[in-house]
Amino acid sequence: MALVRILIDGYSLLHNWPELAPGRPRHSATARAELVHVLTRYQDTAGTPITIFFDGSGAPPGVPKQEASGRVEVLFSKAGQTADDLIERATHRFQAYGEVLVVTDDNAERDTVIAFGGIATSCLGFIATVEGALVEFADDLKHYNRSERNRFKQNR
Repeated sequence: MALVRILIDGYSLLHNWPELAPGRPRHSATARAELVHVLTRYQDTAGTPITIFFDGSGAPPGVPKQEASGRVEVLFSKAGQTADDLIERATHRFQAYGEVLVVTDDNAERDTVIAFGGIATSCLGFIATVEGALVEFADDLKHYNRSERNRFKQNR
């Protein structure tokens, strides 16, 4: 079955990725924005839509409830809900369309997702996947640009 969406526990991933927004608190708007930026670049290479879930109770006032940039969606849970609640609901709903990959370090959450028929991975494993894909994309782009430059020079 094809992977239809990647669901990410945003704060879980941020806590495991200190290189994003170094020196900034993991719950800061700067750290969240950098996470969205990197995952947008990853989505461009992978092609799979991504939803990042944050606990709304941890979001400062004035942060929009829902943000979307292209194929990366950012959602904050409401008071009394957790990001885990939303991830579980989304996993169940997407089940009919294909496989869902959930990124979290919460073992109970991973077990629940797997019980719903989804796939779960640790944050560190996903970070390695993202970083590898971005390096590979940069190498491919460099090679493509070099070959296009050479082709242009030959046709002059």
